[in-house]
Amino acid sequence: MTIIDQVLPHRQIDLADPFLLIASLASRGADKGLLDEAMPYALRANRTRDDLPAHLCGVLHLRVLEHMAQPDVPPLLPADPKWRRIIDFATGVAVPDEYVDMLMEESALWPRRHYQPDLSPAIGNGAPHVAIIGAGLSGIGVAVYLKKAGIPFTIYEKNEGPGGTWYDNRYPGCGVDTSSHIYSYSFALNPQWKRYFSKQPELLTYIEDCIDRFDLRPHIRFGSAVSAASYDAARRGWRLTIDSGSGKMVDEDADIVVSALGQLNVPSLPDIKGLDSFAGDVAHTARWPSDLAVENKRIAIIGSGASAVQAGPTLAPSVSKLTVFQRSPQWLSSRPLYHQPVKEGDGWAYANVPDYLKWYRLTLFWQFGDRLYPALMMEAGPNGLRPSPQNDGLRELFTAYIKDKLADRPDLLEKSLPDYPPMAKRIPIDFGWYEMLKRDNVELVDEGVSHIEPDAVVTTSGTRHPVDVIVLATGFKATRMLHNVPISGRDGLDLQTAWAGDDPHAYLGLTVPGFPNFFVMYGPNTNLGHGGSVIFQIECQARYIASAISHLALSKSREIEVRREVCDAYNGELDALLTRTVWSAPGVNNWFKNSRGRIATNSPWRLVDYWQRTRRFDPADYKMA
Repeated sequence: MTIIDQVLPHRQIDLADPFLLIASLASRGADKGLLDEAMPYALRANRTRDDLPAHLCGVLHLRVLEHMAQPDVPPLLPADPKWRRIIDFATGVAVPDEYVDMLMEESALWPRRHYQPDLSPAIGNGAPHVAIIGAGLSGIGVAVYLKKAGIPFTIYEKNEGPGGTWYDNRYPGCGVDTSSHIYSYSFALNPQWKRYFSKQPELLTYIEDCIDRFDLRPHIRFGSAVSAASYDAARRGWRLTIDSGSGKMVDEDADIVVSALGQLNVPSLPDIKGLDSFAGDVAHTARWPSDLAVENKRIAIIGSGASAVQAGPTLAPSVSKLTVFQRSPQWLSSRPLYHQPVKEGDGWAYANVPDYLKWYRLTLFWQFGDRLYPALMMEAGPNGLRPSPQNDGLRELFTAYIKDKLADRPDLLEKSLPDYPPMAKRIPIDFGWYEMLKRDNVELVDEGVSHIEPDAVVTTSGTRHPVDVIVLATGFKATRMLHNVPISGRDGLDLQTAWAGDDPHAYLGLTVPGFPNFFVMYGPNTNLGHGGSVIFQIECQARYIASAISHLALSKSREIEVRREVCDAYNGELDALLTRTVWSAPGVNNWFKNSRGRIATNSPWRLVDYWQRTRRFDPADYKMA
């Protein structure tokens, strides 16, 4: 062993989070009383890594070295009562009992208790074949669970590579605004993340790595778009029309179809008069051309949502002028680690200290999970429903942040303070937005766009803004789910007809009456709006789908369809809860609402509620034949 090898662990131990190190030791019974000694410091409000006294840090240092010399020490059994204290220690609070199983399973500290991962011996050769539409995170996630269950499948992907939204979105600055360490599958934790909030290339690499790790590549048909799907009741299966890009359509059969296209796959193009007459380049952020030249040009960004908040600060330093056309200002949150690479001590501990990464993931799930849920829900006031005191507190916090950032620019402050409750729209993380607005080459325009001329954007006041390139940061057609793929169910029922265009409903966001053997991932009312990670939702749905199909196969049935009364009762409960969220507050416009004003995209449930609802498949909710 070299001197560097001897010194390195000592240095890294001192740089890692001492409370997560103690939790990691305790989960293997290797803390030797250190958890109890450190508990008062762990439970301090707003604790930091520096809160652990030096003498306990010294003891911890020795305990970690001892533990690393015995890497095969097994974890405590799930029934051990000590786990409860370790959870409270790691999070710094007394976590409610109803969250324990979810946090432990989603952090991969416990095996899943109510999910049978391998049914292949029981199913044998009678398993139905599943067609998965899309090789993004949803498609890959459900494929892994199907493979564990011994269910055959084929993934049809229109692009030449996997990734879904992370394949399509390549605009400057593109990245995730959820912590990388929970924006990953529980079955494929990644100790190699380079950043706490990863950029698009690293996310795409993670997806590729998962495909190879679980040997999914032989199951994927790249460059194959499903252009239509229709149910054949006589055969109790689906007929898919596949477009491989050669101009020739091929029909293929599948027993079951899983749509993994999600909500954010078709860009929303604004209906602005004269847009098609613009002489320069026009690019939607979700379809960014690799050869688009923006340096030293006059750029217009139409929109000020999540993609604009990332693209704008990235583009501003290299363009001659950036003009942002804002329909309404956004609340932005601040995350200290947002722009930071993973710290040296953390990166080392993720890879070398058993369970350290899992405990970090658990603390993230708790910190950024349901804790903000009370701020989402309105409460009764003298004139009807109003935002909760927790939401009022968020407004004060975010307002103070914006005022601090724009203290020297009252002209920008007036344009940048929203007049609606926080969380009524998606809250992006501040990517440097306010600093960008203060640049000499940036202008914020808060009046509407009237029309576009060949060389300019013209606002409703008649002001011309000459530009060379127009960037459309205008989001997606989120409420018109699957409208670009004609899907016909029982008796030829068209899915868009069943959903009245932009009013989709589904049981658990997953299954639709009249469409047997058909599942939707990231479907109606499954988008998260208060915390958590979309991959958490994906895994809840993937496990449920794999369980449902396994039950179908084991029962020797060939058809499964959700009962209409079950779906209607679920959506009645869901809609009643949605009316109490700030998304439904009077005067609020957001992309969650359809043309009728109904919230069609977002889930009103707490994470733990949806986790419980999808944890077990109940055959009584379905008709089988």
